[in-house]
This record gives sequence, structure tokens and C-alpha cells, in this order.
Amino acid sequence: MSKKTNAVRILESQNITFKLREYEVDENDLSAEHVAESLGISADKIYKTLILKGQKDPFLVAVIPGYAQLDFKKLAKASGNKNCEMLPLKDLLATTGYIRGGCSPIGMKKNFPTYIEEIASLENEIIISAGKRGLQIILNPKDLQIVTEARFADLCS
Repeated sequence: MSKKTNAVRILESQNITFKLREYEVDENDLSAEHVAESLGISADKIYKTLILKGQKDPFLVAVIPGYAQLDFKKLAKASGNKNCEMLPLKDLLATTGYIRGGCSPIGMKKNFPTYIEEIASLENEIIISAGKRGLQIILNPKDLQIVTEARFADLCS
């Protein structure tokens, strides 16, 4: 498996410390829980990347714990949008350059406003997609904030 995804290249170019972990992909189960189980780690360290549409911002990125549910009203408030909704799955690849189960908040086609669940700021390391199924990045959430120009915010219900 090639480990040189856009996300990896960007982290390397900015001299950000990270680790990569590979896992066996199950096309029938792309959940964060399955990724955690495959890696033999606690599920609360896995964060998922969600792409949304807002009425002010055409696209938004939310990075939340894999076990959590996004609160759309909280994201709208944090981002200054009146409301937001999930990007239809059929538009994910064209919008971000990534597919479901392999969407990283780092290295999308364009830089979109990004929000990270504030609980991540208390962690030393979180795990996000490296930009392809079967490959994860372990990094400090503050480094993720820097590289994506994100804001930490209360996003989950």
C-alpha cells in the first residue's frame, strides 16, 4: 500500500510529527469502531471527518470522535452559518478528492473551514484518516489544528 497520500505529504512538508498505522479494510464496515478494533486501540482515539454544506460557507469540515454524533446546530453556531447539512455522499469525491472511509481533514482539493470537537484538545494524540481506506494518521490534535487552520469547538450532542 502506498503511504504517500496528500495528507502525509502535507504533514511531512510542515515537519509535523506523526505516525502511520495500516489496517485491513472491511468494505462492509467502515465505522470508526471497526478501525479501532482492527488497530487494537481504544475507539475513543479515532476521529471521523464529516463534510457539510452551510448556507454561508458552501462546505465545512467537522472532525469529531468516531463514537459521537454531530450536533448540526452547534456546528452552525460555531461556524456562523444559520444551518448546515451533510454533503450528499455522491458529491464527496468531487468536493474533497477523498472517498467515504478514507476522507482526511488534511489535503482536500481546497481548504474548507474546519472545526475539531473541543474534547480533542485535551488529548496528546488522536487518530484520523490518512486519506485512503486502510491507513490512519496518529498525531497531536494541536498539530491537526495548525495544519488545517481549524478551530476547536463544542460540536457534539
